[in-house]
Amino acid sequence: MVKHKHITEPDTFGFQVRIVRRGKESSRYFSHKLWGNKCKSLKAAIAWRDQMITILKGSKTRFLKPPKNKTTTGLTGVSKTIKFDRRKDKSYLCYSVFWVCDGKAKNKTFQVGNVESITADGELHAFRTARLFRSFYEYAIDNDLPFDDTLFAGWKKKRLYETDYRLTT
Repeated sequence: MVKHKHITEPDTFGFQVRIVRRGKESSRYFSHKLWGNKCKSLKAAIAWRDQMITILKGSKTRFLKPPKNKTTTGLTGVSKTIKFDRRKDKSYLCYSVFWVCDGKAKNKTFQVGNVESITADGELHAFRTARLFRSFYEYAIDNDLPFDDTLFAGWKKKRLYETDYRLTT
């Protein structure tokens, strides 16, 4: 039994490569007879899979697009908004990150604080943390890794962007 990511052997006659990205499937069947033997068909399947992964990583539609009115920072998926809380009659500055989990659109909000009392350091901290969150998410998506957002719990007390995190783990 051959164990390669995205490659299966559905029958004794060939290999099937199947890659699904954002709901779109790319697949191809590699017949042992057509390629000469089992070893050659596997090599062809691996080469095609690697080529398709490279092509799909570089596509302009890597992610679901955030709403058009949510691009105030210039970074894809990161927006700066002011949210009004009617109960407290106050406005809060937030950086929101758009991301997708299990095919569902999600938002992670990094609230700076009351617009009347925020500091430049607090705003920069929220923005840099939001940017790091999005870059970790993009790295996970591009490399077929699970994305874990728990690292960002308690973000107000952490300066995650000052730590040398290795994205390859």
